Amino acid sequence: MNKQGFNPYLPSWEYVPDSEPYVFNERVYVYGSHDRYNGHAFCLNDYVCWSAPVNDLGNWRNEGVIYRKTDDPLNPNGHMCLYAPDVTRGPDGRYYLYYVLDKVPVVSVAVCDTPAGKYEFYGYVQYGDGTRLGEREGDEPQFDPGVMTEGQHTYLYTGFCAAGDLSRHGAMATMLGPDMLTIVEEPIFVAPSEPYSEGSGYEGHEFFEAPSIRKRGDTYYLVYSSIVMHELCYATSLFPNRGFTYQGVIVSNCDLHIDSYKPADKPMYYGGNNHGSIVEINGDWYVFYHRHTNGDAFNRQGCMEKISFEEDGSIPQVEMTSCGSSGRPLEGKGEYPTYLACNLLTRDDQKYTGGFGAGAWLDSRFPKITQDGRDGDEEVGYIANMVESATAGFKFFDCRGIRQVSINVRGYCQGVFEIKTAWDGPVLGTIPVHFTNHWKLYSVEMTIPDGIQALYFTYRGSGSASLASFILA
Repeated sequence: MNKQGFNPYLPSWEYVPDSEPYVFNERVYVYGSHDRYNGHAFCLNDYVCWSAPVNDLGNWRNEGVIYRKTDDPLNPNGHMCLYAPDVTRGPDGRYYLYYVLDKVPVVSVAVCDTPAGKYEFYGYVQYGDGTRLGEREGDEPQFDPGVMTEGQHTYLYTGFCAAGDLSRHGAMATMLGPDMLTIVEEPIFVAPSEPYSEGSGYEGHEFFEAPSIRKRGDTYYLVYSSIVMHELCYATSLFPNRGFTYQGVIVSNCDLHIDSYKPADKPMYYGGNNHGSIVEINGDWYVFYHRHTNGDAFNRQGCMEKISFEEDGSIPQVEMTSCGSSGRPLEGKGEYPTYLACNLLTRDDQKYTGGFGAGAWLDSRFPKITQDGRDGDEEVGYIANMVESATAGFKFFDCRGIRQVSINVRGYCQGVFEIKTAWDGPVLGTIPVHFTNHWKLYSVEMTIPDGIQALYFTYRGSGSASLASFILA
């Protein structure tokens, strides 16, 4: 029997953002950068790869380290970080890893005979005369490579464009020859940056970073992070390097814009930069993205949601859930860890995790998903800083005959947890909690209505509680 799939889809102690998912040989492989728990900057660890059978998305396997930051000749001392990568299968059947180090403007390439083996440095993307892309006079710096191979040619998409930066014009598409390195068609701008978007249709959702390309039928989908950062947008074209038209938002990592269960402008999680793509897995399509944990920008975890396509090929925005990789509600019984929370908020709306001059760095006033131990320790995540009005939401559960709810709590707290099926809904039950310096189980007899339900836990009281898990019985 297949395991239930969750969000985040990897173990709670793993931090792999910037997801690029692909299906090779009946397995889905996810490539991304690799954050360090409690790290002080983005992408401090080496590249790892995780994979799962296409018919069992709750069963992920760690393929181990596939590339080290010191493998690049430009980085022998490891002082530069490996930023968001992408992988494509070349015309020779080998797998090519494209990436940019954090302090240089060029695109590096590594190669491997298998999807998740040990990649070896291969070279740099370059013009015919050997000049590296990003270093010729007039070149814009390369960043966040996305790649797609069709026949003998590979299309490389790159760019980073902060709002107001007149030196950056947008996302670039560059065509490479069969050696996977040499440019045969020079960069073309395919999605505008904010200063150059007037009249383009991209206004308000201009290209910021994270270009990723996929093809469905005869249509190319360019997925990217917009200047508001928390959303993954997309544009479509019948051509890989021209004619892209803005279409909309696929997912926001604070659920902005969605008005199906709350006001459209109300954030339901702490947003931040976003990066990911779409992929077809076993006949269904998913969007991969990431969320922020530990109260800062540098502890990001991969999430996924099932998406749908309208008849015209458009993708309605999906909401964040706790059951994303299942593609269906979770079983409404048993124990669930609280790091699965897809909504996390207080009475004081906070749209951004912080950094980049947007929003406040989260501190003890705000709940956060975190863990004990150090980076690499297999410590199950939990929610800390559940202060007055702090709410954790979980979606969705197929509830049948629930008559008792229990919670695992520790901390300097004196109050109650309210249990609801909507963030602003009626309180169905309350669980009193008090100070304890170890995890303690509290229970209440109550009824959760039968059917597909969200569950929300709101703390009311003094002090601060940590919430590890809840049990439905």
